[in-house]
Amino acid sequence: MKAFLILLRPKQWVKNLFLFAPLIFSQHLFEEGYFATAVLGFAAFCLLSSGVYVINDIFDREADKRHPLKRQRPIAAGAVSPGAGFVFAAVLLALAALLSSALNDSFRLTAGLYLVLNLAYSFRLKQLILIDVFIIAAGFMLRVLAGAFVIDVEVSHWLVLCTLFVSLFLALSKRRGELLLARETGEASGREVLKEYDTAFADQMITISASGMAISYALYTVAERTVTIFKTENLIFTTVFVLFGIFRYLYLLKKRSTEDNPTMLLITDPVMMVNVAAWFVACVVIIYSKELQRWF
Repeated sequence: MKAFLILLRPKQWVKNLFLFAPLIFSQHLFEEGYFATAVLGFAAFCLLSSGVYVINDIFDREADKRHPLKRQRPIAAGAVSPGAGFVFAAVLLALAALLSSALNDSFRLTAGLYLVLNLAYSFRLKQLILIDVFIIAAGFMLRVLAGAFVIDVEVSHWLVLCTLFVSLFLALSKRRGELLLARETGEASGREVLKEYDTAFADQMITISASGMAISYALYTVAERTVTIFKTENLIFTTVFVLFGIFRYLYLLKKRSTEDNPTMLLITDPVMMVNVAAWFVACVVIIYSKELQRWF
């Protein structure tokens, strides 16, 4: 059972929190019906993404055996057979489909597109330079769109743009970590695409993505539509947390140069976790100030 639990990669479920972004910024966070529907969508995406991870581990098992960290994954280590892995993935995808059946067509279509895109990534697209990181970025954007569709609200174009830069930033950070790890171990872990990248190129793209993320978020907070909807200009003050988060992440990226899993940097660094929590609280207080005043 432990091996199958590891196959789920529950730590990666933090990526699915992107589904809650439309809920927060649509001003429906404290409405029970909206929140429950968003949670159901989150659960469906957790099962869906875990199913994709299992399939990816099956097809990458030979390459993972040569990787200094991924060799410990259950399928690569032989703790779970490929056949059992396929059955497990099928069960996860079936459960995801079952949960999605209670949601609307737009959400199901988005989830289906996420599945197809990630299967294509596992089979071939991960070996194409730049296409690989944009596919990863598309996965995050589909999560945001799914979060909007599941509660039937309009998604802000600024929110999609910010998500694009955030996801590119994380995907490129992952590639940079893989490059440095491959350099230290002398093993490219079966990823032919790594031969097309180098750290200088990755650093340039990371800088561009970080700049785009900061600028697009700052512009979103002062956009006329944003100010009109939230009836306040105070959202601009949350930019401080975004900038600090970017700088802290870059610092951690340099300090832990061989970390090839950017999610771990987000959930293991106490300072980063406090900063994210502070950003969330600040957004909620600013966006829902009237509701909070009524409560208190």
